This record gives sequence, C-alpha cells and structure tokens, in this order.
Amino acid sequence: MLNFQDYLPILVFLGIGFGLSTALMFVSWWRSKKAPYKEKLSPYECGFDTFDTPGHSARGRFSVHFYLVAILFIIFDIEIAFLFPWAVSLKKIGVFGFWSMMLFLSILTIGFIYEWKKGALEWE
Repeated sequence: MLNFQDYLPILVFLGIGFGLSTALMFVSWWRSKKAPYKEKLSPYECGFDTFDTPGHSARGRFSVHFYLVAILFIIFDIEIAFLFPWAVSLKKIGVFGFWSMMLFLSILTIGFIYEWKKGALEWE
C-alpha cells in the first residue's frame, strides 16, 4: 500500500519552490519600469534589424552550411558527454568497454575527416 507520509517532504519542497518562484516573479514584475524607450526596443548584440518590418518575414533564409556546423557541434558535444562516464568507469568495464569506445571514436573521427575533406568546415 502507498504511504503518503513518505511523499510529504517532497510535496512541501515543491510547494515552497513554487511559492517562492511565483513571489519572486511577482515582485520583479511589480518593481520593474514599464516605460519602453527607443534604445530599449532596438536590436542588440547581433546587429541585425528586427524582422517584424513590413515586407520582411521572421523566417529568414539561412545557409545550409550554418545547419551543418550546428549538427557537427551537437555530434561532438554528445561525444564529450559519452567520454566522461566512460573515463570514470573504465576500470569496471574492462577491455570490451575500451575497444567499444575506440570503435565509437574512430567512426566519429572518420566522419569528421570526411566533412573536413568535403569543405564543410570552410566558412565563406
């Protein structure tokens, strides 16, 4: 049978977290200045004009090259995410774990060399 006494601390913790976050959002909304001005509404950091002008669409065209570099970044980011737990548990997984990771890394290296030779990493 399910004992609800075991879940009471979790519910109290969630309630306090929800209440505190709601209170902090309300206080920041209440204390903020709501008078927009030209500099506040202007684009920043990227230097591009806003997309909501007449005749322009919010769905601008990006080069396929941009997406290819983004996918390569994600692939190698995931590789690093796999390397940390592998390095920590290398003694436990033994030789099979070592060679399976070497196979994984060699496949990624071959793919990286292929992309490099095709010129996918050259930015125009």
